[in-house]
Amino acid sequence: MPANRSTLFRRGIAVAAALPLLTLAACGYGSKSTSTPSDQKVAAGAQKIDGLDSVKIGYFGNLTHGTALVGVQKGFFQKALGATQAKYQIFNAGPSEIEALNSGSIDIGWIGPSPAINGYTKSDGKSLRIIGGSASGGVKLVVDPKKIKSLADVKGKKIATPQLGNTQDVAFLNWIAEQGWKVDAQSGKGDVSVVRTDNKVTPDAFKSGSIDGAWVPEPTASKLVAEGGKVLLDESSLWPDKKFVITNIIVSQKFLKEHPKAVEAVLKASVETNKWIKANPDAAKAAANQQLAVDSGKALPAKVLDPAWKSIQFTDDPLAATLDTEAQHAVKAGLLKDPQLDGIYDLTLLNKVLKAEGEPTVSDAGLGVK
Repeated sequence: MPANRSTLFRRGIAVAAALPLLTLAACGYGSKSTSTPSDQKVAAGAQKIDGLDSVKIGYFGNLTHGTALVGVQKGFFQKALGATQAKYQIFNAGPSEIEALNSGSIDIGWIGPSPAINGYTKSDGKSLRIIGGSASGGVKLVVDPKKIKSLADVKGKKIATPQLGNTQDVAFLNWIAEQGWKVDAQSGKGDVSVVRTDNKVTPDAFKSGSIDGAWVPEPTASKLVAEGGKVLLDESSLWPDKKFVITNIIVSQKFLKEHPKAVEAVLKASVETNKWIKANPDAAKAAANQQLAVDSGKALPAKVLDPAWKSIQFTDDPLAATLDTEAQHAVKAGLLKDPQLDGIYDLTLLNKVLKAEGEPTVSDAGLGVK
């Protein structure tokens, strides 16, 4: 995948009006959401931030949202917010989270790059800002080793992606194009059959033989391996420094303007959570799985959890240049046009927090608020 950003993309990106499906989720689940009340106790003598009774935080019940999972489970967010209650809402799809952000049902959210891009561009740059990073990696091409023994063997096979136009779908379409193969992005038909399949049913589809492999995020990739699949390609190997954005932190512009102290507190908690994850990898993995059990009713078995967690890097850096490159790939695939991404980032508060923690600041790759 190319690392350099074209002049075209320095001007940003806008969603093609004829392609509403591009607001699909980075993780490919449905749109049902549930409220999860905080059970964290407020410390005695704690004060409310910005006079707020609560801050509403959204995330997916998915390992690539591990910062949020661990931050909730270990109480980092509640601690940072003092007497302002941290309230959590769990989402299954990017569009529903963007809708919740736009309506004020949540204030801040963890989300994948594609829905963040689409939410920003569909609102003409007025709905959200990306204010921090969360995770890199955790995406793999897993195949049936009896049917596919090499990358060349992918041609002519049926490979699943989560949804049309989502982050993994765009990445796979770009990889196909780089092999010199042809596929119609909308129908998924061509030299490779791209089968858009919900992540929740992909393991069963793989087990039944109705698909030959899948380009999917964790933990779906490790679930396929547990069913006999083989990792043929780790997407991180295609990127400079093996890093690419899979999860960002977004905020509504209205909330950012009116309550910067609350936003800063959540970012501080996120940075502290990522630091704790790196210092306590096994405990962090267990905490994330415990929160997954709370959110979904079922924890992941060790044979899925261990390899999935290992493949995800948690980072405060939003890896802005890679989001820009991902957008380029969507345009090349014919899924986006008329770029307009300028101003999607505002890393002012994150860099303030990082400086206070003695950590290096991060870049918006020229796509920050001017």
